[in-house]
Amino acid sequence: MTQDEMKRAAAEAALAYVEEKTVIGVGTGSTANHFIDLLAEKRIPLEGTVASSVATAERLKGHGYKILELNQTGPLSLYVDGADESDPRLNLIKGGGGALTREKIVAAASDKFVCIADESKLVDVLGDFPLPIEVIPMAQSYVAREMVKLGGNPSLRLDYITDNGNIILDVSGLHIVDPVTLEREINQITGVVTVGLFAARPADVLILGAPGGAQVVTA
Repeated sequence: MTQDEMKRAAAEAALAYVEEKTVIGVGTGSTANHFIDLLAEKRIPLEGTVASSVATAERLKGHGYKILELNQTGPLSLYVDGADESDPRLNLIKGGGGALTREKIVAAASDKFVCIADESKLVDVLGDFPLPIEVIPMAQSYVAREMVKLGGNPSLRLDYITDNGNIILDVSGLHIVDPVTLEREINQITGVVTVGLFAARPADVLILGAPGGAQVVTA
């Protein structure tokens, strides 16, 4: 089974958490795209969807799903999204696709967060994948210096602007043994919009695509 097939297996298993004729949140990235396509293939009826990015909204609309603003919906019952890394406690690194801020907002507003990924994304300690941070442009150098103090090696994501009009610093070299504390510390740096650590609000369920099929992990 290829990595893409494993992503699709995880996405298909997440369909079991979708209640028909509700409003759900949908994330961004290749695994989330599989989930969107499978929603349409299975013809699962929804009242609407809240998208974490412009790209996700366009894909959902292309399949005929109604896009709603989170301010219209109130709390969501379900959010489904991928991840770049997960530890065994379902703390995540997200933001490889650049939509971390909106993803974090939708996750915070959802009762259940189901994360879908292939098995390679499960690691003992977060940090091998560079940690994305969305930053207001004028704070780029300042935030970068602060991340060096925290032991990271920040680099600007070239030729990329977020849907919110900001930049992203990708920070390598971190060994994240206390993700909740690090998330809080980075979010308190002036100029940071948000950091791609999902630890204060981790996933509730992790579905991993593997050669033998989908595996469900709970913290």
